[in-house]
Formats: sequence, C-alpha cells, structure tokens
Amino acid sequence: MSNAYTDILSGASLGTNLVKTAYDRLVEFNLRSFPWYRAISDKRPVNQTQPGSTVVFNLYADLAAATSTLAETTDPDAVAIPATTTVSVTLAEYGNAALVTRKLRLFTLSDVDPGIADIIAFNMVDSLDQVVRDVIRVGTNVIRENAGSMVINGGTTGAVANADKIQSRDIRAAVAKLRAGSAMPRVGDAFVGYLHPDVSYDLRSETSGADWRSPHSYSSAGNIWAGVVGEYEGVMWIETPRAYSAADGANTTPHTTVYRTLICGQQALAEAVAEEPHVILGPVTDKLLRFRPIGWYGVLGWAIYRQAALYRLETTSTLATPGA
Repeated sequence: MSNAYTDILSGASLGTNLVKTAYDRLVEFNLRSFPWYRAISDKRPVNQTQPGSTVVFNLYADLAAATSTLAETTDPDAVAIPATTTVSVTLAEYGNAALVTRKLRLFTLSDVDPGIADIIAFNMVDSLDQVVRDVIRVGTNVIRENAGSMVINGGTTGAVANADKIQSRDIRAAVAKLRAGSAMPRVGDAFVGYLHPDVSYDLRSETSGADWRSPHSYSSAGNIWAGVVGEYEGVMWIETPRAYSAADGANTTPHTTVYRTLICGQQALAEAVAEEPHVILGPVTDKLLRFRPIGWYGVLGWAIYRQAALYRLETTSTLATPGA
C-alpha cells in the first residue's frame, strides 16, 4: 500500500485550506519625481482690487534717456510718461476626485485610507506642476541647436537633429541674453536652470565636469535645493525628469526627441490665486452612507510675466529614446 501524504498538493489533504498565499500589508507608492515648476512663479498680486476671473498686472515703461544738454535760458518741453504694459493671468478651476466605497474599506487587506489621501495629494501637485510647465515652456526667447549650429530666436524645433545635443555655448548665450535684458538672477548671482537628466548627461560629458561648482561650495547643507546638481556657466542647475520633451524634431523614422531646457531669472512667471489648491474630504450624502468622496480643488492661473527673464534651449540627447 502506498503512502498517503499530508501535503499542500492533494485536493483532500490538510494543507488545501490551511496553506494560502501571503501578502505584504504594506502597499508601496509608485516612484515619484519632485514637482518643481510652480516654484518659478515668484510674481503674485500685491494689492488686488477685487475678485475676478482675470488678474491684470501693470508694468511701468521708462522714459527715453535724456542725453542732450539744457540751454541755460530755455525751459525744456515736458514729455508724457509712457502708458503701462500689462500682463493678464486668467484663473481656472482645477481638481480631481475619487469615490471610495464602504465595501472596499471593510474588505481590503490593508488600510487604504492613508494611501488614497496620499495619492490624491500627490495628484494635486503633480497635475498643477504640469500645467505650470506647459505655460512657461512656450516663452518667446529660444536658443536651438540646428544642424550643428546655434540659432538664437530662429530656426525651428523640427530642424533639431539627432546630433544636436546641448553645448556650453547655448548656456553662455542664454545667460548673456538674460543679463543683456537686465533679468535679475534667482540665487545669488546665478540664474536657475531646469534640465532633463538625459540632457544633463550630455552637458556633463561635453564639459567633463570642468568648471562645475558643487552645491556645497556656494550653499550651506540646509539650503541646497532638491535635485540641484551644481552651478555651471552662471546657472544653478536642477535635474528633473519633468522637463518637457517631445518627438517633434528632425528625421521622420522616427522623429528626433527634442528636450526643452529652461533658464530663468526673477519674475519670469506670474501666478494669481483665488483659492489655494487643497485636499477635500467631501460629505457622505448617499442613502446608505457607503460612498465617501476625497479629492482636491483649486482656482488659480499663470502667465509669463517677463519674457526677458526666460530662455528656452531646444536640443536632443544621446540617451533619448527614438520617437519617445
């Protein structure tokens, strides 16, 4: 007579109902990048007249320089102060929501309430950061690498080819233009740049690390911003995978991926807020009190405030995924 094993394989054995798959009750979050772009908006209303769907900022225009000498006995003609220029920020509602059922909360193997709250909160900053990025990445000042040549405020995105990687000359030109436009630096005497890690790889390869200043050489440890990789050519650089890229360059099989690197000074971006974005625990209003809403909501908007304080570099990268 053969042996009958008490195991977990046989349909009628003791282990059939008693040995089960185990799960870790700690549910991890997805990998996340730091939201950076809203931090650029350092211009906000100071003394707003009243609530409104659009906020208009006024900027004084200076008089033309008076370089002629005055005649001793002639009263000079008065000149009119120029009209102000304006920048308008249109406010809009933004938000997202989830509806969590009572049955899920009763049956789930892990307490999902903290996780859902965290997901909603991150969705808020993640979504708004992308909205801000899409506003500031379309400024009028752009430097492109086109067919091996640097083109300032000319050329096309569609002419950026696979070999048109970022070069130090692009940064020097952008910083020179920012200074020529009287843009004010953001950190000490440095402007702030946001570049994709793929672009950072090419820039570091081109420079071999030469002339890069470590953040520790110009900031105390407590004041180093997340993602800062150092200062180079008058720009404090921040690596972020949120830097915009699109397959809209040269070469059609597939198109070259073009990365947008931003370099900005003070007051490049204006922000107006009617209601600061925040997480909301909504009321439970269904008949059996089973559905609990949680979401986020805000009313705000952005616009480029000083074009002279913003430059965009359009280049590709050695590490770019073709067509990505």
